[in-house]
Amino acid sequence: MGVGAAARARRHRWHRRLAVPLNQALPQRRLFLLPTRFGAGWAVLVLVLVLFGINYQNTLAYILAFWLFALATVTLLRTWRNLLGIRVSLRLPHEVFAGSEARLGVVVSGGRARTAVEVHGAGTGSVLDLPEGQGESVLAMPAARRGVQPVPLLRVESRWPLGLVRALAWIDADQTLLIYPQPHEDDETFHRRVGAGLEASDFAGLRRAEPGDSPARLAWKQWSRTGVLSTKVFSVPPRQQVWLDYDSCQGDPERRLSTLCARVLVHHSAGDRYGLRLPGSTLPQGQGARQRREALEALARFDPELATPTSTRWQ
Repeated sequence: MGVGAAARARRHRWHRRLAVPLNQALPQRRLFLLPTRFGAGWAVLVLVLVLFGINYQNTLAYILAFWLFALATVTLLRTWRNLLGIRVSLRLPHEVFAGSEARLGVVVSGGRARTAVEVHGAGTGSVLDLPEGQGESVLAMPAARRGVQPVPLLRVESRWPLGLVRALAWIDADQTLLIYPQPHEDDETFHRRVGAGLEASDFAGLRRAEPGDSPARLAWKQWSRTGVLSTKVFSVPPRQQVWLDYDSCQGDPERRLSTLCARVLVHHSAGDRYGLRLPGSTLPQGQGARQRREALEALARFDPELATPTSTRWQ
């Protein structure tokens, strides 16, 4: 580990020790005030005015210096009170697939009106005004890989009203996101979705052709008679009872899990009864939202090396 990485790790551990749990009012001892560049320049200006007044016995310089100092003191107190006592809660997304973004709903409540409260996390941030004491923003957290991903530390801060100081605090979400594999559609999944391979008795009608339609599905005879190019439409394939098997997929483990994820989604949409076989574990056949959720969770938690069971319904 390099020097920079070690320093970041120590800083992260220190921030976590100072963090406040979710849904807890921000206490005074966890709220920190740091000067901004503008605030540092303000302090230098006050010091220069005081020295100028002392050196030249200039009363106007004294008045201006003390007025700026008093204004800075009031601003510091207002900035501190703008964050004191706020509560932060999270709304986790219903489901997240690898390669997309996890949109975290951050709810900030303060019991009274607050202004320009900034919320940062996962490399993004937003600014909230709480005219009625509560507001919500969305932070987009990248979900690069499947599996269990902890919610990062959140940072709330405020520079209101003049930006002389920055009041900040850290919020420890202490929650995790379950990232499902990125669906990868193979030939079997495509055939099940579009209903390829159906018999002529499953023909359901015609619709106007669209770009991307298969040439084999185009109604050429209809086009020769009417001059309108149409596409043959087939009825939805009958429901099936299938097993989705890890060993029947090709590619590396992540590619296989992505293929199984796509098959779960397609068979769920078709209303099929399906089960899932992974090395060392089997999810019995079923259907519905619960079956879909447990199958996706199993794929998300699956460890190709350990092959540990991941669901209470697993045998």
